[in-house]
Amino acid sequence: MITTNKTVTVQLNGQRRECAPGESILTLAKRVGVEIPHLCFKDGLATAGNCRACVVEIQGERTLAPSCCRTVSENMVIESASPRAERAQKLVLELLQTDARNEVREEKNELTTWSRKMGVTTSRFPARSTINKDQSHPAIQVNLDACILCTRCVRACRETQVNDVIGLAFRGSHAQIVFDMKSDMGDSTCVACGECVQACPTGALLPANPVAQQIPEKTVDSVCPYCGVGCQLSYQVKDNTIISVEGRDGPANHQRLCVKGRYGFDYAQHPQRLRTPLIRRADAPKRSDMQMDPERIMDIFREATWDEALALAAGKLKSLRDTHGKASLAGFGSAKGSNEEAYLFQKLVRIGFGTNNVDHCTRLCHASSVAALLEGIGSGAVSNPVMDVDKAEVIIVIGANPTVNHPVGATWIKNAVKNGAKLIVCDPRRSDMARMAHRFLQFHPDTDVAMLNAMMHVIIEEDLLDHEFIKARTTGFEAIKENVKTYTPEAMAPICGIPAETLREVARLYATSKGSMILWGMGVSQHIHGTDNVRCLIALALMTGQIGKPGAGLHPLRGQNNVQGASDAGLIPMMFPDYQRVVTPGVTAKFELAWKLAPGTLDTKPGLTVVEVMHAIQHGDIRGMYIMGENPAMSDPDVNHARDSLSKLEHLVVQDIFFTETAYYADVILPASAFPEKTGSFTNTDRTVQLGRQAIDPPGDAKQDLWIIQQMGHGLGLDWNYQHVSEVFEEMRHTMPSIAGISWKRLENEGAVTYPCLHEEDMGQAVVFTENFPTADGRAKFVAADLIHAAEKPDSEYPMVLITGRQLEHWHTGSMTRRASVLDAIEPDPIASIHADDLAKLGGKPGDLITLESRRGQVSLYARVDNSSPRGAVFVPFCYYEAAINRLTNAALDPFGKIPEFKYCAIKIHLGGTPPVQTSFGGGQAILKRGSVLKETV
Repeated sequence: MITTNKTVTVQLNGQRRECAPGESILTLAKRVGVEIPHLCFKDGLATAGNCRACVVEIQGERTLAPSCCRTVSENMVIESASPRAERAQKLVLELLQTDARNEVREEKNELTTWSRKMGVTTSRFPARSTINKDQSHPAIQVNLDACILCTRCVRACRETQVNDVIGLAFRGSHAQIVFDMKSDMGDSTCVACGECVQACPTGALLPANPVAQQIPEKTVDSVCPYCGVGCQLSYQVKDNTIISVEGRDGPANHQRLCVKGRYGFDYAQHPQRLRTPLIRRADAPKRSDMQMDPERIMDIFREATWDEALALAAGKLKSLRDTHGKASLAGFGSAKGSNEEAYLFQKLVRIGFGTNNVDHCTRLCHASSVAALLEGIGSGAVSNPVMDVDKAEVIIVIGANPTVNHPVGATWIKNAVKNGAKLIVCDPRRSDMARMAHRFLQFHPDTDVAMLNAMMHVIIEEDLLDHEFIKARTTGFEAIKENVKTYTPEAMAPICGIPAETLREVARLYATSKGSMILWGMGVSQHIHGTDNVRCLIALALMTGQIGKPGAGLHPLRGQNNVQGASDAGLIPMMFPDYQRVVTPGVTAKFELAWKLAPGTLDTKPGLTVVEVMHAIQHGDIRGMYIMGENPAMSDPDVNHARDSLSKLEHLVVQDIFFTETAYYADVILPASAFPEKTGSFTNTDRTVQLGRQAIDPPGDAKQDLWIIQQMGHGLGLDWNYQHVSEVFEEMRHTMPSIAGISWKRLENEGAVTYPCLHEEDMGQAVVFTENFPTADGRAKFVAADLIHAAEKPDSEYPMVLITGRQLEHWHTGSMTRRASVLDAIEPDPIASIHADDLAKLGGKPGDLITLESRRGQVSLYARVDNSSPRGAVFVPFCYYEAAINRLTNAALDPFGKIPEFKYCAIKIHLGGTPPVQTSFGGGQAILKRGSVLKETV
């Protein structure tokens, strides 16, 4: 029964039904369990009404009506199964069968399903001429022999994902689905999100791997293991192997996925998975003398039993602790693991090691954002979910490339723009999102504060302020007002490269809209002035009142699937779980009570961060480390320094699923569980806690991470006995007020709950700061920022700028995605994106080998013409072992967030160099596919 203020009464197949005004006949039928064949209709897509399989008879009307796009009206009498309607439905199905000759199994073929249900087993009509299959794309096979021109793929690509790759060309019997007006999908700009495959009703678009067409033995609901969007998905499993992935109707994705989520799953079954514990041989070369040769792994390590490996791993750490003191140990946890693993790992370091030297990758991505947010508004979390952009009038995306790093989140932004929102993209690089922008501000690298202060100057000068909000809910405005007086748009325009009038226009748009959202990424945070950058964004929101309401707020886009949850759970050296500072009186005592420890057990001194730990090793202060699921030998800045530090450790324990670059330096390697091999909770960028469920078993003798952490705890003298992951979660929520209302049972039943959730009847708060801020006085604080330049500027010797980041197909250090067959096939080679003019000055062409050199090292890789990079700047992904770009990056730190300056360092470039050799260690395929480097982005 529809419960609205006004309903429409109709008669469907002799039964009176009440409907909402504007409801379609097909939607009504689906709701009440009446089956009407339909092929061009799909929930979530705009209706097209072009297949006519769903026609029904309406009393008093001469022609049959397509039920998918015909809405109900008062007293309408509808017959979906009258002789006339059924004849037409069967005729349509019979005609379509001549267009859709294929061998796709029924479960994947809606045409076959409906034909069987309607008793249409053969067709009287001649089949059309055969169309050859297109197998040019690594992820998707095109079989237009099965296409019925329903256009679901077109609508999925254009309206849902807004990628605009698929179209319908030609007329009449020559009509055909095309890709960028090219014949082959492999030559198109397709980003392999697979939305078209999920939408296709006949198998005209299929996964390229035929294994995906097998019938699964079971379907397991889980979440995506990659970026922070937190898409829900379903694993299709057969013989303890994931054969395919489908999008699920989760709160962050509503069935949408990207190329990594849909096709990046088979890394879990890669033959290089660690399957048994390994111990460094007594006759192995010194770690400082090692060459990273994957063929010599067993010359350096030997297999061991779990008992032997755990005894050595924990025993040596315990010995170092007891001999050199608690501060001689450190631990790096993982943002890829579950909340429970993060919580238990930081608890182990704080109790078992006796120190707060525990950190994870947040130090390398959003530490400055968290520092500024905690300082300014009292919380490091986002104020609004990504999907809240559909309520915004103005959307600012700054220092982020969502179509690459948060692809499904990007679709919601693109959908909002198509619905009328004005998008402002601010970035030194011209991202794909810029094509939809109302204004694109391509500011000079390292000039964020100049640009943002100029915008604040305009808002204050033109009195576009929300005076009531400032007075009631903030402090410190007068100081920032004074600070930005000299930052006029005219003065800042030459510095940031944006015309003064453009700065004024964007400031006015942001300040005067009914709702403005700011989303940012690591292009804002990974600078020595990253905290200042975020302070400016916070100040913009506060002075205009653009926070604390739907469609208006601040959202730092989280890079890893559980970096939010790992931070919440306490994998931070200066904070206990829920951002409770170790130096705050009473907090330590609270956790000693919760963890049943004697008073004075826990350390009250903030620990060392990721980069600080590497320096401390060089000074002899850190002697032993336990690293779970992190790869600092690839992810740290100045990796030559990081690797040298790792080589100097007296004892290193690495817990991982692959033999990573960091594992080369280990004394003990503990084989762990991949994402689909575990059950646990994960918190996405929207503050939504979701349940990931185990789909397959770990290979060989690999173990669950929680089990390993607990066994390491036993070796350090901790009497732990957690029988199930739910016990860890229940302990967590009783020490973390923000998730106190999320019980494990509730999580199992609901699948996803957003925090703050203070009690079990609390539905959770998607939009926060609506009435006050979580500060001591309930007010947010303005913090002024002045120009601070990068630690290293270009000069005559090193005249260009290096910017690092991620690729769409690869993620973080590549240990997972480069072992996913489809992802590695699409992007197998290390590339540098360089402006065509800069490459021409070198005398090079796309695909040429070039060498990049900074004061810290050099790497050689292949040139890709990419005019989204500004002249004088080069962009390089940091996922390629054979061209580890973090050899070049600068380890200079933001003084507040302690985050390195990944996004800016001075380099020089020349043609030639030593070709990067891809190996079975460095990449998934062990083949150098030179063709991929010839792609161009204009």
